[in-house]
This record gives sequence, C-alpha cells and structure tokens, in this order.
Amino acid sequence: MSQFTGVVVLASVAAFVGAGGYTLLPRATYDSDCTIKGNISINSGERIYHVPGQEYYAATRISYEHGERWFCSEEEARRAGWRKARR
Repeated sequence: MSQFTGVVVLASVAAFVGAGGYTLLPRATYDSDCTIKGNISINSGERIYHVPGQEYYAATRISYEHGERWFCSEEEARRAGWRKARR
C-alpha cells in the first residue's frame, strides 16, 4: 500500500468514526425498534408519521430521496417537527 493510499484510508476511517460510524446509515436499517414511518404528504408537503396498527401504515412507503425517514419513537418524530397521522 502506498503512503497516499494509507492516508486516504485513515482519513476515511476518521471521518466515518467522527460522524458516529454506523449512524451514517438510516437507523431503521440496523435498528428493528425504529418502526415509525415519517412520510411527507404529496399534496400539502406536511410531515406526518404513522405508527404500526394505523390505517395507512402498511401502505406507507419511505422515500429517502423525498426527505422521508424512520423514527424510533413518537417523541423523536414530534421533536423533529412531524405530526401523528389521524387514522
């Protein structure tokens, strides 16, 4: 391994660890407790979260490219500015 390659690898590892390591991935991809779906309404742009058992939970899909995400608790979703789905 060249010296340059070693520096690049060490810098990458430092950046990864400094950013929290695996937290660079959406938490739902490694934490099965994150079951709350944060969805953005196409019509209004409103940020709405769905919990298991609600009417549209199963039909709701998360699109990361549209800013949608998973939450691990309702409190976390509310703190982030999302409201609970009405049904």
